[in-house]
Amino acid sequence: MTGPFPDGPAEREPDTCSAKGCHAPAAWQLLWNNPRLHTPERRKTWLACDVHRESLSQFLGARQFLRDVVPHVAGPTGTG
Repeated sequence: MTGPFPDGPAEREPDTCSAKGCHAPAAWQLLWNNPRLHTPERRKTWLACDVHRESLSQFLGARQFLRDVVPHVAGPTGTG
């Protein structure tokens, strides 16, 4: 019997930048939260390519939402 992936598991599409219209592979994770909505330890994630890292960081920083920027390493299930 053949499963849904006859030649093995399908290749995952690479995680891409969160900037509008950008389809570049993600290189960075921008960890953020909105203190009005989220508990202090909660982190949401935007992904950024090298080109959009600064502009996305500035957008979140201007709102005091940005908590950390770390390199993106895609796992078997993506960013979750």
